[in-house]
Amino acid sequence: MSMLRNQATALLKYEHMTTTVPKAKELRPFVERLITVAKRGLAAGEANGRVLTARRLVMHDVQDRDVVTKLFDTIAPRFASRAGGYTRLLRLGFRRGDSAEVARVELVGSEFNPRAKAETEAQGEGAKPKATGVGARLRAAAERLRGKKEPGERTENEAVPKRGGAKGGAPRQRPKKQGAKGG
Repeated sequence: MSMLRNQATALLKYEHMTTTVPKAKELRPFVERLITVAKRGLAAGEANGRVLTARRLVMHDVQDRDVVTKLFDTIAPRFASRAGGYTRLLRLGFRRGDSAEVARVELVGSEFNPRAKAETEAQGEGAKPKATGVGARLRAAAERLRGKKEPGERTENEAVPKRGGAKGGAPRQRPKKQGAKGG
């Protein structure tokens, strides 16, 4: 029971978590009951004193005051018009060590995007053309490391004449292989 309470606290605090499928299946109705109690308490209003009763019922299972405040201030009003199904279970595959099936449990409406910060920064820099191939990405990384070059400026690699081809370098001579008979 204490593990279920700790997982519910973590889910309500971060709005997503990764755990095994059996634990996630046990966690879903537990968290949904907590959200329903919070919704009923907010719907009844301050007049009947049911908000305090609902807070006490939730505090029985979730002992973190900040999480309970978040539940009553942001999560329960978000689901005010929803009649259930506040959580989503996404199966991720199997864990490497013991091959247990792993799932991600998240609150509906709080789809977690781990790259959201990087995407907003990239949009702020402006529209850059995307490098499509591996070579183009390597060139772009090399330019970032070296710094931007001025137009008409040559780098060290460009100043060295290339061997072979039509630019005037001598073609590469390969040594002749001697046969087994010496001929």
